Amino acid sequence: MEPAQDVLVIGGGIAGLTATALLARHGLRVTLLEAHHQLGGCAGTFRRGPYTFDVGATQVAGLEPGGSHARILAHLGLALPAAEPLDPGCVVDLADGTEPIRLWRQPERWKQEREWHFPGSAPFWALCERLHRSNWAFASQDPVLPIRSGWDLLQTLGAIGPGNLASAPLSLLSVADLLRLSGCQHHERLRRFLDLQLRLYSQEPAARTAALYGATVLQMAQEPQGLWHLQGSMQTLSDQLAAAIKRDGGSLLLRHRVVALERNPARGAWHVRAQRANGDTLHLEAADVVCSLPPQCLPTLIPAVSAGNSRDPMPPSYRRHLEHLNAPSGALVLYAAVSRSALPADCPAHLQRDGSTPGSLFVSVSREGDGRAPQGEATLIASVFTDPDDWCDLPDPEYRQRKQDVQHRIVATLQDWLGITPEQWRHQELATPRSFAFWTGRPRGIVGGLGQSPARFGPFGLASRTPMANLWLCGDAIHPGEGTAGVSLSALMACRQLTAQRGLPLELKH
Repeated sequence: MEPAQDVLVIGGGIAGLTATALLARHGLRVTLLEAHHQLGGCAGTFRRGPYTFDVGATQVAGLEPGGSHARILAHLGLALPAAEPLDPGCVVDLADGTEPIRLWRQPERWKQEREWHFPGSAPFWALCERLHRSNWAFASQDPVLPIRSGWDLLQTLGAIGPGNLASAPLSLLSVADLLRLSGCQHHERLRRFLDLQLRLYSQEPAARTAALYGATVLQMAQEPQGLWHLQGSMQTLSDQLAAAIKRDGGSLLLRHRVVALERNPARGAWHVRAQRANGDTLHLEAADVVCSLPPQCLPTLIPAVSAGNSRDPMPPSYRRHLEHLNAPSGALVLYAAVSRSALPADCPAHLQRDGSTPGSLFVSVSREGDGRAPQGEATLIASVFTDPDDWCDLPDPEYRQRKQDVQHRIVATLQDWLGITPEQWRHQELATPRSFAFWTGRPRGIVGGLGQSPARFGPFGLASRTPMANLWLCGDAIHPGEGTAGVSLSALMACRQLTAQRGLPLELKH
């Protein structure tokens, strides 16, 4: 048995790294276990010759003053990563023959843009802006949701302001309900735009996205918040957090896949079994465990009957709940490189285009000199949502043929849309849910969290405080949701609960 740790963190994505860095900075003995050979998870990178590709996340929120990354990095004594604000944050083409919609960073310019594209929609946007302001004031005070203890309740009550009380009746509504309340429910073009944008951030269309969540993500591209493009790659965030962990005495164990968790009540500790890359088994023990893996993994990691114990260590109702959690989507992602001359002269960093075959595409394009491609070339990452069940169980020959067919359709769509010619491609490869399941270990290669529907958002979601003593959750299935900014806040929330229970409160400056 290895020497006992204060905390073991499972999963080396941004959530796990943030939790480990915060706890190490707080003086706790903490070790992070990551199955892959590198850190970053879905915000990591990989290389193909001279090209660097961001695996999943390609843009960052929360770098502005008061933003989640800015606050956490300042607390850790780290500088903000080199980044440029995205303006526009995205260009959305509804593929209906009309001009694309540009999400400008400057609020007045964005107001003019949306009024031109969606005449008569001002009441809807005004309602979203009011909700966003109250949501932002609430989130900046670090509430704890869902509430599972008296301490959680006190933190959340302290964050509530008059605007939150006024918006509370809307907590069970969807963005589609906001359209009805503002008299904009018949604006079909606006609805198409909202469905496209919300799928990116909530995994759900307007009819199934929580109103309070949707109102905020629809405003995130504008000042004083904003979306950012990192210099180098998304790996920059992971590298910074890893450096802070090592500086503050924490440990990072790569290529260590956690295969079992067992609670030892007599010792007041968790026993963690991990498999090394060479097949050896490592046994670790800690008072607390923070798990950043998808929560669907827990029933497998925690056996129904422990050795020498006939009682299920996980409450049966909680086990059933986790076993029936369904994530909305997987993704098909084309990682490609092209000659920069193949792209429009004013090509934005992020584009979105509606379509039925292969589906609505979200495209990220590297900037000249950002470290992702040689001079005169660009990386191009195009993703489309898919049902993971359509891919993970296919026989190999059918899988390979289908993968090839989808890649051809995505490439053909991009050539028609952006004017790329066949000889201008420098690299192409397609990742499927089966690829993501293999490389990330996420069940069936799911992407994002559980979907920010009214029944799963905020007070109605999955709590970071589990019903098992000293086991905490963070990541994209935990409030406030997906994206590097969201998972960082979930890690902060779990760490604050953990340290408060130890009588060592962790507080960040507001």
